[in-house]
Amino acid sequence: MNALHQARHILPFSKQHLSIALKLKTMTEELIIAGFGGQGVLSMGKILAYSGVMQNKEVSWMPSYGPEMRGGTANVTVIISDERISSPILHEYDTAIILNQQSLDKFEHSVKTGGLLIFDPNGITRLPERTDINIYSIEAAEMAGKLGLSKVFNMIVLGGFLKLKPIVDMEYIHKGLEKSLPARHHVMIPENEKAIETGKGLIQLVHSAN
Repeated sequence: MNALHQARHILPFSKQHLSIALKLKTMTEELIIAGFGGQGVLSMGKILAYSGVMQNKEVSWMPSYGPEMRGGTANVTVIISDERISSPILHEYDTAIILNQQSLDKFEHSVKTGGLLIFDPNGITRLPERTDINIYSIEAAEMAGKLGLSKVFNMIVLGGFLKLKPIVDMEYIHKGLEKSLPARHHVMIPENEKAIETGKGLIQLVHSAN
């Protein structure tokens, strides 16, 4: 068998394995961020979504909130994917980021088996109870209070999430901050980035599904 004939047999095999490898590397993250209005829930989702856009990902950002924006409940569904998103409407999530008790009660059971739940224990009266998901806590509200920087509370939480699931590179988080924040607030970008790094060090495992 000559080299050309061998190549004709080997090439389709290689293409098949390359296709499988590419499929294995594709990423889709479906998450919900939920809490009170005024906690930066929607802006956290928006920054993450813009960051995904800047990194050439397919992105969906769908907010939902109660009749009173500040103090009422608010949540946002974010999808970031390497592939086309078929629908922005979700009924279960890879990750739930929970910032109040009402949201924990509502969304804990919507996390996919083996998925991730992150919560700030501030204001939580009932801890997550599921044993088939990975649960982490982050003392973001307490840390933001200690730093005197309540406005970056949501960025501390975002940092904890990115520590566990670095689905967007930090250089694109910077670009996402530039895109989502008004120009007059760009002076606060380094502060927001510092808060993200702080959050990466605060995230703590509560329960592992494995």
